Amino acid sequence: MATLALVLAGGGVAGIAWETGFLLGVEDESPGVARALLAADALIGTSAGATVAAQVSSGLTLADLFEIQTAGVSHEIPAEADFQSIGEMFAAALADDSGPARQLQLIGEAARRAPTVEPARRRAVIEARLPSAEWPARRLLITVTDTDTGELVVLDRDSGVGLVDAVAASCAVPGVWPVVTIGGRRCMDGGVGSSTNAQLAAGSDAAVVLVPVAEPGPYLLGGSLDDDLTRGRVATANLAVYADADSVAAMGPNPLAPESRRPSAIAGRSQGRRQAAQVAEFLASVREPDGVGTVG
Repeated sequence: MATLALVLAGGGVAGIAWETGFLLGVEDESPGVARALLAADALIGTSAGATVAAQVSSGLTLADLFEIQTAGVSHEIPAEADFQSIGEMFAAALADDSGPARQLQLIGEAARRAPTVEPARRRAVIEARLPSAEWPARRLLITVTDTDTGELVVLDRDSGVGLVDAVAASCAVPGVWPVVTIGGRRCMDGGVGSSTNAQLAAGSDAAVVLVPVAEPGPYLLGGSLDDDLTRGRVATANLAVYADADSVAAMGPNPLAPESRRPSAIAGRSQGRRQAAQVAEFLASVREPDGVGTVG
């Protein structure tokens, strides 16, 4: 039996809404395909995707999760950050030619210094997002970045870290939200180096990657998901689903803005309906003996 990974990428609160909407759109057209995605052998979540992975593995239905995203009231708080300073922080890190690890360390140093909301207030937002604070019995992988070393850390139910703290750390956008200390490590957003961390699906027979940005899925420090797929860094067979033009427009210029949730969820659902047949075809193909390759 082919093993399947569902990879959910980062993209702010707009990304959470879009991924939720896309999955529901697939369910609208093909409930069996949606069930197959949600029953994947591995759920891999980064930043916004960590939230969605935790939500869909909680037992709450996609319809319920969609309703939360489209509700007029939420527990989300505006990101009151100095985005010019954050841009300068990333520019300074990218200017260092010592390599990605050092660049991530520089970003981590800046993240630890940055003024943000109180950690307890931010944690309460994350806790309110999750239907359950308990890790599911299934394989759920959540990515965070160690601010001191720049190392990617992969958390699961055996890591000794609470699910709320794991998701909070994965969503800790440097300079915007507070660094989260877990297991003695000071951690920030798992998507700083790669918004997908799709390489964690290596070893799976197939992977479906949901990316709430336009193709090629660029990474902050350079490269893209397309690069990873082209170089064979993900699964044996891969389907990358990028936000289409309508979805990108619906998400707007600030994916961290709470008001982006409703239009992003609706656009994601429409896109999911349009691409449900493509997802179904991909899943059917990987069940065939020679069903390997990359689908864009």
